[in-house]
Amino acid sequence: MTAIKLSMLKQRVVTALILALLFASILFAVSPSVFSLLIMLPIFIAAWEWCKLAEVKTRLVKYSLILVLAGLLLFAYVGLDVSGNFDRQLSYQICLYSLVLWAVILLWIQGYPSSSILWARTPIILLLGLAVLTTTWVAFTAIVLYENGRWLLLLAILVVVLADLGGYFAGNLLGRHKLAAMVSPGKTWEGFIGGLALQGLLIMVLKISFPALSVVNLTILIIPVALSSVVGDLFESMLKRHSGVKDSSSLLPGHGGILDRIDGVMAALPMFWVLLLQSKVF
Repeated sequence: MTAIKLSMLKQRVVTALILALLFASILFAVSPSVFSLLIMLPIFIAAWEWCKLAEVKTRLVKYSLILVLAGLLLFAYVGLDVSGNFDRQLSYQICLYSLVLWAVILLWIQGYPSSSILWARTPIILLLGLAVLTTTWVAFTAIVLYENGRWLLLLAILVVVLADLGGYFAGNLLGRHKLAAMVSPGKTWEGFIGGLALQGLLIMVLKISFPALSVVNLTILIIPVALSSVVGDLFESMLKRHSGVKDSSSLLPGHGGILDRIDGVMAALPMFWVLLLQSKVF
């Protein structure tokens, strides 16, 4: 690696460690219901950044998006009865519907740039943002309120992080074949395989640590979540490519914005929640 790349990598690592410590500290310091409220803040910041990808220029539209999102999250908070008898089935249905949306988004990614005729108008991108960010919050909340939910949420985040790390290092060291050249020229099949290899390592570690767990069930839970995180990453890359921006913001040194950090999480957490209830692994 060049000196510039090493400097950027160091910056990314330092920022990532700070974010990880902050996230884990808050996660274990407050109750799950309070955590679900606190996690709204990064969701709101991501919504603000989403406006950049939608090429929104006026503050009125940006504030309006935040207000609508706040209303949706408040409605979801009350409707799911987060502070009381949490409606697990409703959260499951919401996340299941979001997976249908992500399946459509995957088709758009595969068909880009021709597919942009279907989604590239600002109102549609804003509606997509509302849908994706709301279901991301629902998935965060549902997982953390589950039995041993804090640890399961960390596991879900770890799956996304490993997919990203494997993609970054394997892609930089071995990358030759483009994964989605029209959407994200920097992503390669070698990076994709590297991310999956780390998931295999994670499954082995979990099996050794918890012998009662089934390797098959762990695989059914973890691999689709890792694949979903790649779709989320590619979706944001497609939006950035279409709008001509490099990062959603410059809030996080070495990483860009909040949206650049949770792009994989947006698709992965709903998948994790749906599979968690279906597979009964934990």
